[in-house]
Amino acid sequence: MIGVTIKYQEDTKMVNYKEILRLSAEGNSQRQIAAGSGNSRNTVIEVLESAKSHNVTWPLDESVTNEQLEAILFPNRHASDNAYLALDFSYIHKELAKPKVTLTLLWDEYRQKAEALGKRPYMPTQFGDKYRAWARITKATMRIHHKPGDAMEVDWAGQTLPIYESVTGEESPAYLFIAVLPCSGYTYAEATSDMKLENWLNCHVHAYEYFGGVARLLIPDNLKTGVIKNTRYETVLNRSYQELAEYYDTAIVPARVEHPKDKSHAEGTVRFASTWILAALRNEHFFTLAEAKEAVSSKLEELNTRAFKQREGCRKSAYLEEEKAYMKPLPNQRYELATWNPNLTVGSDYLVSDGKNRYSVPFDLIGEKVDMRLTSNTVEIFFHGSRVASHVRKQAAQREPIVNPDHMPPEHRKYLGYNTEDFMRWAESVGAKTAKIVSHFLTAGKEPEQGFKACASLTKLGEKYGGKKLESACNEVFSYTQAPSIRLISTILKSSTGASGSEQSGLKQSGKGRFTKTHDGANAHDANNSNAYGITRGAAYYSNLRKDGESK
Repeated sequence: MIGVTIKYQEDTKMVNYKEILRLSAEGNSQRQIAAGSGNSRNTVIEVLESAKSHNVTWPLDESVTNEQLEAILFPNRHASDNAYLALDFSYIHKELAKPKVTLTLLWDEYRQKAEALGKRPYMPTQFGDKYRAWARITKATMRIHHKPGDAMEVDWAGQTLPIYESVTGEESPAYLFIAVLPCSGYTYAEATSDMKLENWLNCHVHAYEYFGGVARLLIPDNLKTGVIKNTRYETVLNRSYQELAEYYDTAIVPARVEHPKDKSHAEGTVRFASTWILAALRNEHFFTLAEAKEAVSSKLEELNTRAFKQREGCRKSAYLEEEKAYMKPLPNQRYELATWNPNLTVGSDYLVSDGKNRYSVPFDLIGEKVDMRLTSNTVEIFFHGSRVASHVRKQAAQREPIVNPDHMPPEHRKYLGYNTEDFMRWAESVGAKTAKIVSHFLTAGKEPEQGFKACASLTKLGEKYGGKKLESACNEVFSYTQAPSIRLISTILKSSTGASGSEQSGLKQSGKGRFTKTHDGANAHDANNSNAYGITRGAAYYSNLRKDGESK
């Protein structure tokens, strides 16, 4: 009876799987492992072979039990378990990595399969516990909390690389941008001259191109370059940062303030990168940013191809094998960096400036506030969120503004059709003196365009008074001056069509280049009483006022 009992206890004794794995990891022989664990050499061989096939390696988490190990290494060892449908952990693990797939969904599919085969299914809690134990023991690379292609975490490293001026030896810092995919640990790093918005955005673009895809979520730290405000109730993103996210079809979810676990992978990788990139380059001297960039890129490859300590592969292989297929594709064209100049007031000339050149907006926006969006190639102006103007951006400063004719008022738009030939053709149709006046306006300045305004004003006088009177006024003006002006011609025309209906102007040039007006068109020169403002009123004017009782 006693012998039977002893035999039963030997047959049912739990194998010390943890001890076998530990002794094997320390380099002991099979004979030494058998002696140390109290198991036969055949048992040791069987356990080690099964551990290798199931990717179970030492060290293990302290919470792992021998019972859990047995369930993984020898799932069909207990007859009592035969009534349950065995779990295919590898299948569960692979499916769980797919977007929107959950343990609840996989359990329901497992339950249906068990019922179809006449087997008992494990309950949901057992199902989850067994899978999590398997994932923990086998050190599965795909994490439960981070599905492949789900997130990209970004941050700046706390340390910097010194850049030395070759002549003076003056030191300036180069900053290290870090992007990491939490699922695989695949990392991107880049040295930059500063941590301003332009470099921040460009580094994101370079990271996506390095990964060859885009993660569903973008998780940054709460840097002002990207996140203006992040509270419990409100998140306000930098407008340019939001545009980048929209272009790459990703969603920005900033890490919560004072919640370091929200970006634990990024922070862990930052520390890792600080060791394997920054610390590794501590004895190097860089004289240009380009040199620093090249060195960082080289160390980055070493980091991503460095073998894992507790599992097979490296960051790069884990990404290529397990995560790349789940990344969103890159857009066909690279994102073009854009910055915003908000709350610009449209001037009376319906122009706004980018700091170098002036660009037009629709004239009816004069006095309104608009937002300007700038890229290296374009200028866009927005009013209440709607784009109202777009221009090709000029890189060099220009004297003249960049104007879209459609933005101009009708009277200004008409000006664009002006040219020398049309003005001269019109003037010749009026008369020789008018043509002489127009020729003078077109040649008085450095360029003919400088006289267009005066010529246009002359055409308006012709429309108002008729070609005959205009020609007469142009003829008369040369008796006063060899430098005619629109104001003088206009004055002559007004005088010639006064109350009396006379077409005589009554204007005469004084010896000092001034003019006096006499009654009934008689010319009189009053050198002593010349009007300093150019035109004096004659006696007839005041006589008429007295007759009307308006003046005494």
